[in-house]
Amino acid sequence: MFEEIEKNEAKGLKDWEKRLIISDRSHIVFDFHQSVDGLQEQERSMDNSGTKTLGTTKKGIGPCYSSKAGRHGLRMADLLGDFSLFEQRLRNLVDSHKRMFPELQVNVEEEVSKYKDYAERMQPLVANTLAYIHKCLKENKKVLVEGANAAMLDIDFGTYPYVTSSNCSIGGVCTGLGIAPQYIGEVYGVVKAYTTRVGVGPFPTELHDDTGKLLQSRGGEYGVTTGRPRRCGWLDAMLLSHSNMVNGYTAIILTKLDILDELEEIKIGVGYLRKNGERIEHFPANMGELEDITVEYITMPGWMQDTAQCRTYEELPQNARSYVEKIEELISVPVKWIGVGKSRASMITVF
Repeated sequence: MFEEIEKNEAKGLKDWEKRLIISDRSHIVFDFHQSVDGLQEQERSMDNSGTKTLGTTKKGIGPCYSSKAGRHGLRMADLLGDFSLFEQRLRNLVDSHKRMFPELQVNVEEEVSKYKDYAERMQPLVANTLAYIHKCLKENKKVLVEGANAAMLDIDFGTYPYVTSSNCSIGGVCTGLGIAPQYIGEVYGVVKAYTTRVGVGPFPTELHDDTGKLLQSRGGEYGVTTGRPRRCGWLDAMLLSHSNMVNGYTAIILTKLDILDELEEIKIGVGYLRKNGERIEHFPANMGELEDITVEYITMPGWMQDTAQCRTYEELPQNARSYVEKIEELISVPVKWIGVGKSRASMITVF
């Protein structure tokens, strides 16, 4: 974090200390959590039981959540409290991980020294964010919450086990920030005009052909954290409907519509059929059900025109508008914004 701040200070960032507030309840991801993440993924790859690797970013998120759920995790409040107690709990945490993973190498003295320094540097940045946010709400200020990852990576409602370790659906607003449901107003779903996925896991509408490569290259589809190429495919309305059920979108922000500009025809996945022809009514919990299915598509004509310069909905080609309206019809949620490029000016507001 401090490295990122320094890089941005070099670019002109000022007064960030007055704007960055870190929750005293947030759990600490230690370096050994990251090491354990890699060891667990290595174990999965060597497992003969049919278990596949999860494609984790190896940033220690899963092991940190395991520490949290096991109730021996360490939080910012612990770091800034009695440091001798923090140190003992850190040593105990390392020992427990070493018992599980004998090959784990941790320089505990170095960790203790490092976090003693961090305690001083973090002190002015850490606060009770629960009280802070509720003060803002009482003052009628607007609170914008951005969900990390994607709804289908939600630990409870995503493509388990190929998910992250948190609730990155709308429920995370309540469980992650302590905001009561009554305060939740608009819920905007950010949806690409096609579907992508990083790493392993089910992907019914994935394209393994030139169209998939075109979406990947035109869309610059590479993972932010890992740099891995994203898998690309047609928009999946079944998946999107499931995501909408979980989150209750009041509107959709449809991005990267311009990536589809060169396609003569565009498909949308609207249903899943089992091998015996039986229809799967809803997105399943068991990802094994998606391994041998047929996707039912509707095909729409492309527009074969550059949309990057469009700034109003009316300027979009008719076929592009028809595509947007079909998405609205399939999931019963209005599209309020449409992205046709990288700049802020490239976001069309639909009135």
